[in-house]
Formats: sequence, structure tokens, C-alpha cells
Amino acid sequence: MRRTLLLPVILLVFSGCNPADKNQKNDLSYFDLKGYFEKESLRLNKSNPVFTKTVMVNESSETKKIQIRDWEKELSVFSEADINRSAWKGLFYIEKNKEQEVYTSDDKKVPVKEVLITKTGEKVQGIKILIRTSNMLYSSADTLSYYPDSLYQIKKKQEIRLLSEKNYTITGKF
Repeated sequence: MRRTLLLPVILLVFSGCNPADKNQKNDLSYFDLKGYFEKESLRLNKSNPVFTKTVMVNESSETKKIQIRDWEKELSVFSEADINRSAWKGLFYIEKNKEQEVYTSDDKKVPVKEVLITKTGEKVQGIKILIRTSNMLYSSADTLSYYPDSLYQIKKKQEIRLLSEKNYTITGKF
């Protein structure tokens, strides 16, 4: 008797261990920033463009012509702003028309405050992301801009209590 009950229990346990449905992974509430930048990284790794990169901290800057070996790492700050996190589901307002999609959040738990996607048809022409972080000791404001095959820019303003304000800008031109 125990053996006849044991087999259905084992089958029930293992049937509940099936991998997640593939459709769940593709069920995104908002624009897929992470997926978009994964594809861009692969495309740019393949084309290996010469790139002019300028790093500016406060008033001093340095410019170099380089070839990026790891575009996934180079564009990771954009991928990390992914708004499709399960904890953030339902926390963004969406406005869409033919030329742009705007995702905004005023929730204090969400550092990504706005994502603006500019399109021509289905082709992405530009992405702008606003990130704000603040607590009693620290506040930062980041503006991330990406225009395929043209440029990307990361602007960061940091204010740390009892220290002077710092401004960083990284600009890459294709």
C-alpha cells in the first residue's frame, strides 16, 4: 500500500519541478532594455568599430580613440537600468505613440525615474534614462543617453554630505 501511494507522490513532486514556461520569460511589462543592450553588445562586438571616448571629471577631461573589446561591459550601466524587474511591476506609467515610448515612476523604491525610447517604426533611434538615488548622506542623479551608431553618454552628479559635489561625464562617439 505504501508503495502505491509513494509513486503518485513522487510523480506529483517531480511534475512541479518543470522549468519555468518560456512564455513567462518573454512576458515583459515594459520595454526590454536588458535584451536590447544584449543585442547591441553582440552587434558592436561583431562590427568592432573605432570609438572616441571622452571621460570628464569636474573640469578635467581625457579623450582617446579605442576599440572596445567587451561591449556588454561597456554598456552594462544601461542594461542595469532594466525596468522589468518583478519588484517594479506596475510601478511605471506608460505613454506611447508612433515615435516614442515613455516610462515614468515616482515610487521612492525605484531609482529609475524615466525611460524615453525614440523610434522610427520599430527601429530604436535613441534611449534616454534618468536615475535618481538619495538618502541622508548621499544623492546622485544619472542621465544615460544612447543613440545607435552615433554616441552614448553617461552623466552623473554626486553630492556626498560634507564633501564637494562631483560631476562625471563619459561620452563615446562612433
